[in-house]
Amino acid sequence: MKGIVTTMTEKETAGKGKELQSTAVRCVALDMDRTTLNSEGRLSAGNRKALEEIIAAGVHVIIASGRAFDTLPKDVAELPGVEYAITLNGAAMYHIPTGKCLKRYRLSEKAAEMIMKATEEENVTYEAFIDGRAYAGNDFLKDPEAFGVTPQAVSYVRTTRRGVDDIVRFIYENKHHLDSMDMIVRDEGHQKKIWEKVAEATDEVYITSSIKNLVEVANKNAGKKAGLAFFTELLGLKREEAAAFGDADNDIDMIRYAGCGIAMANASESCKQAADFITGHHDEDGVAEGLREILKLIS
Repeated sequence: MKGIVTTMTEKETAGKGKELQSTAVRCVALDMDRTTLNSEGRLSAGNRKALEEIIAAGVHVIIASGRAFDTLPKDVAELPGVEYAITLNGAAMYHIPTGKCLKRYRLSEKAAEMIMKATEEENVTYEAFIDGRAYAGNDFLKDPEAFGVTPQAVSYVRTTRRGVDDIVRFIYENKHHLDSMDMIVRDEGHQKKIWEKVAEATDEVYITSSIKNLVEVANKNAGKKAGLAFFTELLGLKREEAAAFGDADNDIDMIRYAGCGIAMANASESCKQAADFITGHHDEDGVAEGLREILKLIS
């Protein structure tokens, strides 16, 4: 596959060759942040053009994000032909044009309670996701950087979260219908500690992370892999007919599931190891590079 660096993965050692069989690709699942979007959180002109080309070729494009439905980037969600979205790391799957939730895995009340009890005394704050909307504490929204949010992400956080005065109380009051929840931590060491506490508290959850200051928790049946499996079945496709692009650890199960898993040049090492191919950097139209290589073989 010209232009894309191959890397040895578990798929290959299990018998999958390095040559991309792109003639079989009929759907593409795309992570958003640090994959399809650039550092400004926007869809570049180059990536947009490549998406329009792959859609015109009859390939289904599926957003695959850790974001809530209401916070999906309009640059991609409003692109004609992008019909489906995996949101909240596979906790909820949507038909974008109608806003209809096609499949949802809610956190159980018991799991939500156990998570809160295990982490309430820790130096964390929370985000809660309900029916496609994101909620956070007003203290966090007032100064996200004080909680470890990067300066580049402050605007995104403030414009996509609905503020509540007491996020802990809010979660307890809404524990019966949480799609998922996040714990915002200070650093990677703290992230590891919180991850372990949640894992010890309950086995009813799926735990992942897209960035170092988050621990993201959903129903045990969630995961981007589960979301992609839902859509391949809905579309009558085989997993071998799916390609997936990602950059972080929350993309790994989806990348391994897809017939063609592609990691960004800026991806985590574990994500790269899970992939069949490595494409360019997210600030250098790496998604467009990968899509055009696929197009060459299906045209």
